[in-house]
Amino acid sequence: MKINVIGEKLPQQEIDAYIEYGKKKYPDRIIKEMTIKTDGDFVDLRYDFADIPFDRIRRITGYLVGTLDRFNDGKRAEEHDRVKHTVS
Repeated sequence: MKINVIGEKLPQQEIDAYIEYGKKKYPDRIIKEMTIKTDGDFVDLRYDFADIPFDRIRRITGYLVGTLDRFNDGKRAEEHDRVKHTVS
């Protein structure tokens, strides 16, 4: 994780506390970069998170699917023949 400190110099113990705070606040996210901006008694924390990979889910022939690999030949033909609507 990359740490940027803007403003006054902070002791490592305080930086570590902000890192732990971020990990507890966003337990399901991976913090790629953190910016700590100080202004007197005020501290502003900014987080840059790593991208989360996801699978595309579509509704095809009445089923929610990510891929067609589990469809039999009939369902594959049904998907192939369907009218695909687009929004302009």
